[in-house]
Amino acid sequence: MRFSDIKGLEEQKRTLIQSVQKNHVAHAQLFHGSEGSANLALALAFGSYLSCENPTNTDSCGQCSSCLKTDKLIHPDVSFIFPTAGGKKVLSENFMAEWREFVLDHPYKDITEWLEKIGIKQGNIPVEEARKLIGNLSLKSYEGGYKLIYVWLPEYLSIATANAILKILEEPPEQTIFMLVCNDAQNLLTTIISRTQRFAVPKFREEDIVPYLVEKGTTTERSKEIARLSEGNLLKAYQIANAKNDNMHDWFANWMRYCYAFNVLELVPMADDFDALSKEQEKQILEYGLTVFREIFLMASGNENMVKLEEKPLDFVKNFSKVFNINNLSKISELVDEAIFHIDRNVRAKIVFLDLSLQMARLIK
Repeated sequence: MRFSDIKGLEEQKRTLIQSVQKNHVAHAQLFHGSEGSANLALALAFGSYLSCENPTNTDSCGQCSSCLKTDKLIHPDVSFIFPTAGGKKVLSENFMAEWREFVLDHPYKDITEWLEKIGIKQGNIPVEEARKLIGNLSLKSYEGGYKLIYVWLPEYLSIATANAILKILEEPPEQTIFMLVCNDAQNLLTTIISRTQRFAVPKFREEDIVPYLVEKGTTTERSKEIARLSEGNLLKAYQIANAKNDNMHDWFANWMRYCYAFNVLELVPMADDFDALSKEQEKQILEYGLTVFREIFLMASGNENMVKLEEKPLDFVKNFSKVFNINNLSKISELVDEAIFHIDRNVRAKIVFLDLSLQMARLIK
């Protein structure tokens, strides 16, 4: 990954390059940006620049031995830590083949796609990762340059893991740089944040999303439409282009219809289906619901021009906004937020879903 592979974000690229040129590279950096941002891509491009044998004023060379290795994620002085199922035998190093395939496809994916890739329902970064890392950092670098440690989604660090790496984050070995890549800095321990230099990664501009989609075979006209709908989220743009949002919308729309009809006979088996999903998939559905509720509010309040949805969900919002009790929308959104909170804390998903459904059924009309 090179800076030239990332569309837009020229100011962010310049800042990172200048930190190298001025010898002001922080030993622990936090690249924080929302889902579908270029936080991982920028961190990878920055790592390539740091390791490059012949960097230019604007990018890594892309041709030296180091660049060829970092491009394939096989550089011996680059390590990755990411959520897995935990335990001694399922550390990140055991999933490197899957990780390379996952990231090299494109580095704008989310935790849901990763957990599906490795076949688990719930991920975390166990304390064994920290112990393994500390042991590895005692060794000299293979090629004499920087040792780069990427931690993707440090929000999934267990408290024990976070505490175990605090000292090494604060005082890493010489020529060692940590790059933490997160979507939600608010879920990080303050002790972790205080030991890093924060680097904010903004959302993509619409005009920067368009060429990504065109490169994947989408027409320019369709790419412009998708870029508008994606709200700066490149992952969402890819999903819309590949019609991956259709199943989620259909599932959500059926749920709302059952709630409106107070159809408990359908809601109970639906709760079982919900319970069978991974934690991240459950949260994804609920977060999608919050998005739809916002669009319903805009539609019902006469701001149809501000609604950003494709044809199928747009038709649903138009019809549902006519029967939805808009006065209860704030309360319903609060209930969904609470449900996400409970699922995050491992409350049984079936109970959470059924309780939420019954409460919404009373408030929708």
